[in-house]
Amino acid sequence: MSTIYHNPRCSKSREALQRLQDTGEEPEVIRYLDTPPSTSELARLIAAAGLIVHDAIRTREAEYKELGLSPEMSDEELLQAMVAHPRLIERPIVVTDKGVRIPRPMELLDEIL
Repeated sequence: MSTIYHNPRCSKSREALQRLQDTGEEPEVIRYLDTPPSTSELARLIAAAGLIVHDAIRTREAEYKELGLSPEMSDEELLQAMVAHPRLIERPIVVTDKGVRIPRPMELLDEIL
């Protein structure tokens, strides 16, 4: 079974969901803006994707600047900001039996399908 941390307003998130469904999957859809993961779950997902925490944050969101976030901050501080302000979480996050990816670019999704 696969899972997608999804924002239906995001074209990349919708594209990833469609690609999962095109493979015959009916993934668990978690609308992370409504139900953000815990800091520990988010840390686990980011590590499983092979990323550092700052690589999984949306630096162009207004909250990034408003909160004074930066790459120099600790992972814990960044994770707490992402959970408190889930729009900061890069999307989508896709989990399959083969791994975890934040498919940006979308071709990264092929690695776990």
